[in-house]
Amino acid sequence: MIVLAAMLLGAIFGGWRAWRRKGNRLDIAQYAGVYLILFGLIGMVLTIVLQRIYF
Repeated sequence: MIVLAAMLLGAIFGGWRAWRRKGNRLDIAQYAGVYLILFGLIGMVLTIVLQRIYF
């Protein structure tokens, strides 16, 4: 669940960041995709760490 939430937040953050820099639709999609992957990986690592600590 953490991974999905992180991916959603990453896509929103990346799209917002590209839109703020006056990017076109492809720029916004690329930033959203990159941040989606990045936040997804961070969320996966966080999930693994939490699983190892509490279970």
